[in-house]
Amino acid sequence: MISAATIAGWLKRVDEKGAGALIQVASPVNRFPDFVEHLVQRLKLSFPAMGKVRIAQLLARAGRQLAATTVGRLVKRAPAVPPSPVDEATSKNGKTRTVAAKYPGHVWNVDLTTVPIGAGFWVLWIPRALAQRWPFCWWFAFVLDHFSRRVVGFCVFAKEPTAQQVCGMLDRAVEQVGRAPKYTVTDQGPQFWSEYRGWCERHGVKPRYGAVGEHGSLAVIERFFLTLKTEAMRVLMVPFSLAAIRAELVAFVEWHDAHRPHQSFGGRTPAEVYEGLERADEGAGNGAATRLTSGKRLALRVSYVDGRKHLPIVELRAAA
Repeated sequence: MISAATIAGWLKRVDEKGAGALIQVASPVNRFPDFVEHLVQRLKLSFPAMGKVRIAQLLARAGRQLAATTVGRLVKRAPAVPPSPVDEATSKNGKTRTVAAKYPGHVWNVDLTTVPIGAGFWVLWIPRALAQRWPFCWWFAFVLDHFSRRVVGFCVFAKEPTAQQVCGMLDRAVEQVGRAPKYTVTDQGPQFWSEYRGWCERHGVKPRYGAVGEHGSLAVIERFFLTLKTEAMRVLMVPFSLAAIRAELVAFVEWHDAHRPHQSFGGRTPAEVYEGLERADEGAGNGAATRLTSGKRLALRVSYVDGRKHLPIVELRAAA
């Protein structure tokens, strides 16, 4: 019910005085309530390693949808925090290398890593100035399902494990899962030579090896090790006790598999991908999370796996 003369008057005003002549609303119509900004900033300040996509996925899993770009904008209003870790595994030609896995249990990644204890890998006396063994570091061996990123098995060693010890870990993983994979992908370390090849032959497994010097060959498990070290080992005093370090790994694996959303899976956890389940917030109704723009005030509830503050479980509850 607006006349042509009125519209012409508005356009003339814009031509003469610019966009500032138009009526401006006091605040953007899509502005989020203050408590939304508080939720996002509290998550970022409590867990600096989280990026905007992870925070958006955690809120979606908790039942409230917020775009990653909005999270990024709200985070910028908070005090500066350290950047989240990034790991880009590429081959020499600059292209991202991936390992094809068609279903859970199709391909297993197996690799070793070390984590320093106390002062680190070195000692003061010669000739053991680079002793990579307890009490200076732990050796971790992990088996990762390539399709889902779920941890299939792991073991802790006081010194570099032998091929026999690695094969024993794989036997326990096969027993727990119920079947061996079709392929395994490893590096070319001494643990994966003749004795390991014999294990593969006995179980009908086809071993595959990553190219020497190309980190992209084992990108999935290398990214897992980065997560393990930045979000678990570097935020606690690595214990000297074997039982204590095992307990820390058990808690981390539980959190990683069941509660940590993965960007490559659109916010699903490895356990959900492995079991073929929908994302937690998509399990009911039409599959869409409730948007944070709704008028209902919410409060952030964060619990922790076995009380460990670096392993958060995020939930949203109606505020009192």
